[in-house]
Amino acid sequence: MFGIGMPELIVIFIVALLVFGPKKLPDLGRALGRGLAEFKRASEELKEGLSADLRLEEEETPSPQPPVAAPQTAPSEPAPSKGDQPDG
Repeated sequence: MFGIGMPELIVIFIVALLVFGPKKLPDLGRALGRGLAEFKRASEELKEGLSADLRLEEEETPSPQPPVAAPQTAPSEPAPSKGDQPDG
């Protein structure tokens, strides 16, 4: 899909060799590797710090619980007694 294949890597290597020369190329590669390692380390530390902050925030504030609804029952009407009925 999207990526650098072998032909692209060869072209990049040849251009870097022409621009920087064979004596500077190992130093350049070493510096690039150190920079990438430092970036990776810093991003991992940031990710760990953010996740720790989120965990602390979740522990400090309890999650709101929805109110418990009373069971729905139909209102019951008392059965009419014999004395309550109109005479007819």
